[in-house]
Amino acid sequence: MTIVSLPGLGNMIEQISQQYNLSTDDVEEALKEALIKGYERFRRTREVNRYQFNEEHFEHFNVHLDVEEEGFQVITTKMIVDMPKAEILDPDREIAFEEIEELLGDSDIQIGDTVTVDVTPEQSDFGRMAAIQTKQVLLQKLRDRQRKLIQDEFKDLEGTVLQGQVLRFERQSAIISVSSGVGQPEVEAELPKREQLPNDTYRSNATFKVYLKKVRETPYRGPQLIVSRGAAGLVVELFTNEVPEIEEEIVRIVAVARESHPPSRYVGVRTKIAVDTLERDVDPVGACIGARGSRIQAVVNELRGEKIDVIRWSPDPATYIANSLSPARVDQVLLVDTEEKKSLVLVAQDQLSLAIGKEGQNVRLAARLTGWKIDIKDVALYDEEEVNFSNQQNEADLSNLPEDNIAEIESEATKVEDAASDAEAEIASEPTISDPEIAEVN
Repeated sequence: MTIVSLPGLGNMIEQISQQYNLSTDDVEEALKEALIKGYERFRRTREVNRYQFNEEHFEHFNVHLDVEEEGFQVITTKMIVDMPKAEILDPDREIAFEEIEELLGDSDIQIGDTVTVDVTPEQSDFGRMAAIQTKQVLLQKLRDRQRKLIQDEFKDLEGTVLQGQVLRFERQSAIISVSSGVGQPEVEAELPKREQLPNDTYRSNATFKVYLKKVRETPYRGPQLIVSRGAAGLVVELFTNEVPEIEEEIVRIVAVARESHPPSRYVGVRTKIAVDTLERDVDPVGACIGARGSRIQAVVNELRGEKIDVIRWSPDPATYIANSLSPARVDQVLLVDTEEKKSLVLVAQDQLSLAIGKEGQNVRLAARLTGWKIDIKDVALYDEEEVNFSNQQNEADLSNLPEDNIAEIESEATKVEDAASDAEAEIASEPTISDPEIAEVN
């Protein structure tokens, strides 16, 4: 029996297991696959002029690790054939019956049976190139198994909040360490530039909560976890953790609109969140804000001062739109086109800029939150426009009448004016009471 020596095999497996956070079984499987690739490299190099190996040729070969002997063996399965050894075309798949008789002596093995054969090369023959190939494949197999472990561990955690710590920076991305739970080893995650907040300060060892947005399922160099600080889901999860009524499903979050990348640096990050409840005795907005604003302040602090508007959801679109424009006071909401979801909101002049918001942020978020197109107007100017429009309509109606009808209308108007003049003259001819007479009456 031939064995290729691997001094310190047991300790090597343990060290690799700790370094890559893998079980010893996973490390042994990766090592076996790597040694098969090394054996394949050895055979292809040695027999390059004798055989043309296809890609599947070495799939039937296996490696047996012997931790006690600190080495390994290469074994394969061959079929017993009834032909001389010299005539066998594929010695890796077939073995002559006469050769088996020499090796095993008297036995019950017959032609057509399969046997396991040791094909381990000599220690000196294995070669330096085969050893290098084995090492390269081992590192790759370990990374693949580590990726698979991360996928299995974190796949169910997509859409949740994790605690992260900044490790380093690669291009514009921050590489942070996250853990799936208490006592679990930390793994690296990527926080891309597009998922960062402008009001965050990213420096080494800085800690903050991140939203696990995606777990890559394909082999990929570098971190497989994509986390975010700008996703709307982060706000939802933070409120869920801070507000017991949300976790107990007494209060539900209906919609969220977040602008994590404002159009200019003069506009801050802002979020609108719509909440509702089926319990009469529960105020959903008050539950999210907390006593003296303690609950919402915890969320705001985690998001580095982000402005958050919590509003009450309503099944009535007009009421919902009015609430969504908070903190502005709305006078009236007109649903112009329900199919196209177009609305007209009327506000007082002193509420106009507040309803629109800086660079249109407030109305923009309200539109995203409700799903309605919102046009905001000054209620005073709108009323004046309505009056002018009504007068124009009356003039237009009069101009469209026939001349006979116009003359009749003008004649009636003249009669009304004459009657009014006669009434004024009659009143003027009646005696009046002077001031002294008034005094006497009093």
